[in-house]
Amino acid sequence: MVLSREQVRAFDSWAINELGVPGVVLMENAGRSCAELIKDRLAGVAEPKVCIFCGTGNNGGDGYVIARHLLNSGFKVVVVICGDRNKIKGDAKINLDILERLGQPIEQLNLDDGNIPGRVRAYAAGADMLVDGLFGTGLSGQLSDEYKQLIESINSQNCPILAVDIPSGVDCDSGKALGAAVRAAYTVTFAAVKTGFTSAGAAQYTGEIFVASIGVEPADYASN
Repeated sequence: MVLSREQVRAFDSWAINELGVPGVVLMENAGRSCAELIKDRLAGVAEPKVCIFCGTGNNGGDGYVIARHLLNSGFKVVVVICGDRNKIKGDAKINLDILERLGQPIEQLNLDDGNIPGRVRAYAAGADMLVDGLFGTGLSGQLSDEYKQLIESINSQNCPILAVDIPSGVDCDSGKALGAAVRAAYTVTFAAVKTGFTSAGAAQYTGEIFVASIGVEPADYASN
């Protein structure tokens, strides 16, 4: 099964509003699936370190769940909020609060403070994997220059990247980069492959694609 941006929205809405699965439960399942793949891929590393770049929406919320599960497994984790922290709300805020109560420091990267490449390099130093939790499937329209610079800085770290649901900067429906896009080694996409992943050229951004269950399946939605 392949889902477009609108179908993803409709599926999430069905799961939350019709079935009554809380959004925070879907987020937990999504983040845990990503964490499991990271643990699998870094199984041979003695003291694994992961740097997670989080946007201010639900993709960032998945990132906080990933961070918690990696911390529970003894990983060193750096969590970086990219953007205005005051915009974080709902399920994402719940998971950020949990992470802070566990004692995890949260880094802040304000995109208008300048020297984005240097800041990214400092946060990512010594990491065995980076996590792209900046933007989800809802992104459309060209990225701002600051976000382009952020994404290009993440790409230039010479470190494998795991993209959460979709590589940031990739259009969910066309598979094209919106000015810049994360070049992931792995994409853990939720519930189903996204329409854009099937387009020519998308593989340079997605890398290896893994479809993770969020606890409800699109096939059930389609049959309703």
